[in-house]
Amino acid sequence: MGALEAVRQLIRQGYRARPEDLADMAMQAAALLDVETLHIYVVDHQQHELRPLPGRRTPAGPALSIDGTLAGRAYSTVAPVGGEQDGRQVVWVPLLDGSERMGVVQVTADRPLSEQAIADCATVAALVGELVVTCDLYSDTIERLRRREPMRLAAEMLRAQLPPLTFATSRTVIAGILEPCYDVGGDAFDYAVNDDTAHLALFDAVGHGSAGGMRAVVLASIAIAAYRNARRAGRDLTATYHQLDEAVRAHDRTGMITAVLAELDQNSGILRVISAGHPSGIVLRHGRVVTVLPTPTALPVTLGDRRPPVIIQEALEPGDQVLLYTDGITEARDHDGNPFGVDRLIDFAQRALADRLPAAETARRLVHAILKHQDDRLQDDATVLLLHWLGPALPPA
Repeated sequence: MGALEAVRQLIRQGYRARPEDLADMAMQAAALLDVETLHIYVVDHQQHELRPLPGRRTPAGPALSIDGTLAGRAYSTVAPVGGEQDGRQVVWVPLLDGSERMGVVQVTADRPLSEQAIADCATVAALVGELVVTCDLYSDTIERLRRREPMRLAAEMLRAQLPPLTFATSRTVIAGILEPCYDVGGDAFDYAVNDDTAHLALFDAVGHGSAGGMRAVVLASIAIAAYRNARRAGRDLTATYHQLDEAVRAHDRTGMITAVLAELDQNSGILRVISAGHPSGIVLRHGRVVTVLPTPTALPVTLGDRRPPVIIQEALEPGDQVLLYTDGITEARDHDGNPFGVDRLIDFAQRALADRLPAAETARRLVHAILKHQDDRLQDDATVLLLHWLGPALPPA
C-alpha cells in the first residue's frame, strides 16, 4: 500500500503544486515508500549535467555529470542503477515524461532495496516526472534550473516550437537533438505518429548569423507551421512539400531551406522520403549501414515551383534505424580544419548501435562527439533525428 498511497498523495498535492513544492513532495512520498530520501535531479538542456531541484526543506546539492557517474548511467540507459554512498544504499531511477528523459530521482535507504521496492520507486518517479513537466508549463523555475547560460532570443523562439526530444510506442522510437543549445541558427525538426504512419521532418534554414539568427529562425518557424498544417490536413508527401514551399516563398522569396520529409508505414516498414537539397540520411541494420538514401530528390524550399519532387522508397526491416542529420554534423571542423565527415558519422553511429544504447542516448552522444571534435564551438547548427522501427503491430492475442 506504500507505493499506492504515495501516488495518491502526489496526485492530491499535484493539483496545486508549484515547482518549488516538488522536492518536498518527493521527500514526503519517501516516507510512504519506507526509504530515507527521494531527491529530484533534472537534466540541463545540453544534457551534460543532472541538476538537483531544491525545495523549502530540501537544500540543493552539487550538480552531477552524466558521463562517469551512476546517476548518469541511469539517465543514459533509462534503467535503475544501484550503489552505495556513505554507508547507505542508493538507487538512481530515471525521471521520464513518457519516453523523454527529464533527469533522475535519487533514492537512499538504510537497507538493500528489493526489486519490488525499486519498482515502487520507479512508479512514483514516473508520476514525479509528469508533475515536473506540468509545473514547467506555467513556471520558469525548472527552465531556469536547466539552463547553464543565457539563451539568445532566436533560440528561445525556435525551441518553444520543437516537439519532445524523444517519443516511443511499441512499434517506433523517435529521438532528436539540436545544438548549439543557446544560440541556434536555422535547424529544426518535427514529427508525429498518426495511426499507422510516422511522419518526420528536418529543416535547415539559410541565414545563420544574420540579425542574430532571427531570419533563419523565422523561416524555420514558418516551415514547421506549414508542415504541421499540411500534415494535419491529411496531405500526402508531395502536397506537403509544395505547401511548405509556397508558404515560405510567400514570406521571403529570397529565403531558402533544405529539408527532409519522410513517412514510415509502421505496418509494412516502407519508408518514403523527399530530400529537398538536404544531406542524405542513412539506414542502419544490425549495427551496419545498409543504405545511404539518395539526395537530392527535390529542390530546396522556395525553389519547389521549378521542378517536381521525387519520392524515394526504402523497405525497412524490424529493428532498422534511420539517421537523418543536417550538414552541421558532417561539416563540423576541428582546429586543423578537418571535417567530421560522413565516414566518421557512420563509424560513430555503428559503434553506438553496437553498444545497444537507447535512441535518445545515441543522438546525445553523437552531437556531443561533434562538439568535442569542434572544441565546443560549432560554426553551424548540428541536428540529428533518429528513427528506430521496432516492427509491425503484433496480432491480437
